[in-house]
Amino acid sequence: MRRLGNTFTCPVCGEEVPNNAKSCPECGACDKSGWSGEPEMGGLGLPDEDFDYQKFVAEEFEGGRKKSSMQWVWVAAALLVVIALIWGSLSR
Repeated sequence: MRRLGNTFTCPVCGEEVPNNAKSCPECGACDKSGWSGEPEMGGLGLPDEDFDYQKFVAEEFEGGRKKSSMQWVWVAAALLVVIALIWGSLSR
């Protein structure tokens, strides 16, 4: 926290907070919610420092991972439904 005369900078949102304020007028952060120390990021589910973002993007968006066997079951089921509809319309 940076102290500037009668105010200090809120470590959560960066706004000026009066020294005697109970909470930040901008974001509502207070001493209990975390402006008194370093931000607590444990339990947020953030990736580790060694997280490979490029690998993640390749796997999620560029087809870099194998298709699951369940996906093939849905494709087969859809084909069976189409065949049944065609068969039903031809047999009338």
